[in-house]
Amino acid sequence: MRFDDHRVVITAAGRDFGRTLAIRLADLGAEVFLSARSLAAAERVRDEIRARGHRHVHAHACDLTDPASIRDFATGVAQRTDRVDILINNGARYLHGPDLLSASDSDVVDTIASGATGTVLTVKSFLPLLLNSDKPDVVTMVSACGTAGHHRSDAHDAFYAAKSAQAGFTEILSKRLRPQGVRVISLYPPDFDNPDPLSEDWESTPRKAKDALTAQSILECVLFAVAQPRDCFIKAFHFEQV
Repeated sequence: MRFDDHRVVITAAGRDFGRTLAIRLADLGAEVFLSARSLAAAERVRDEIRARGHRHVHAHACDLTDPASIRDFATGVAQRTDRVDILINNGARYLHGPDLLSASDSDVVDTIASGATGTVLTVKSFLPLLLNSDKPDVVTMVSACGTAGHHRSDAHDAFYAAKSAQAGFTEILSKRLRPQGVRVISLYPPDFDNPDPLSEDWESTPRKAKDALTAQSILECVLFAVAQPRDCFIKAFHFEQV
């Protein structure tokens, strides 16, 4: 499927999977509004995409721990478009360490704020633009850490808390926004390989049953979900962990 008529917002697209999403969706024709905590990081990815011949890509700064920054991001997007078709909540700070005492208070606050509060406020800020679309989708990269009973990650307890908050938010959001035609799609992957989409590894990374989950497969799940007819609400993707 091509996405030539889609306008897509992606948070935390300055690196890793957010960058992958921005590059691949632009390759498929989407107009991309990408953000990163620093404008310089967002502009680097924007320039990479423009170097591939895609002109409809825009870079914004957005600190998901700062409500004013989130509002400014939405305002900046609204100055360029009257609608958003897909909002991808990719941003959430990862915090390592299975020992609760290993992280500072500020790290705990930053982790929960970026993943939990940041996701809620991003959807709130972009909802008016989503409601202007005839095909609105909210896609949230949660994590297996947001699944009840999951314990196999070495992520810090604060990261588990942030992801559990995202899971609870998207669950109720899916029910409350459905009457307005907004689909809410959540993904719960375990740790996965994320090869550079501009490298040879993108095509050569093994993707057999014994291999770890890849960014390619997660991307294909996102594309599959948003490409479905509007009566098809795929609420969540859960993945078995190798």
